[in-house]
Amino acid sequence: MQIAILTLDGFNELDSFIAAGILNRMKSQGWAAHITCPTPEVTSMAGVTIQRQKPLDFLTEADAVLIGSGIRTRDYAADPAFLSQLKLDPSRQLIGAQCSGTLLLAKLGLIGDLPACTDLTTKPWVIEAGVNVVDAPFVAHGNVATAGGCLASQYLAAWMIARMATVKDAEEAIHYVAPVGEKVEYVARAMAAVRPFIEAQTQSAA
Repeated sequence: MQIAILTLDGFNELDSFIAAGILNRMKSQGWAAHITCPTPEVTSMAGVTIQRQKPLDFLTEADAVLIGSGIRTRDYAADPAFLSQLKLDPSRQLIGAQCSGTLLLAKLGLIGDLPACTDLTTKPWVIEAGVNVVDAPFVAHGNVATAGGCLASQYLAAWMIARMATVKDAEEAIHYVAPVGEKVEYVARAMAAVRPFIEAQTQSAA
């Protein structure tokens, strides 16, 4: 599985790096999560400059795409030329977005009036885009998921692993990164957030 973690200038480190770290726990099964950017370098909201691993056109090749948030996401969402480069296909890709990344999905028409999650700062903009925002950390509809809050990146990663591999794989990945002495609680919380949507998808596919 090849996964693109869309990371834009002004990105939130927690969104991109936590998701990438958890998803890359699946390397032994042939998975790879790549920091994917529109420019060769991007600088985080805290001033950390990184080099991209994949260019933007990798989005069309990826089996799954995660969109992180950042302080400039609203600017990107208002740029039709940029949006036209985001070639996402929920019929064949798993697509997840976190916090202000949800605004990009809204602008791309991938949410519609379905309930979605975002952070408190972005919430008014996502509502303005016509999306029904719910007070929850994670929600998924078919192959599209949204999450709200920086640390909800673990839920997006767990959902992707459970959907494209197994629930057991997702539990093991979360268990590995969870704090010592709290691993059982962390796994239970993460899977409680995503399991209803995994089960719903399994039932609809049956």
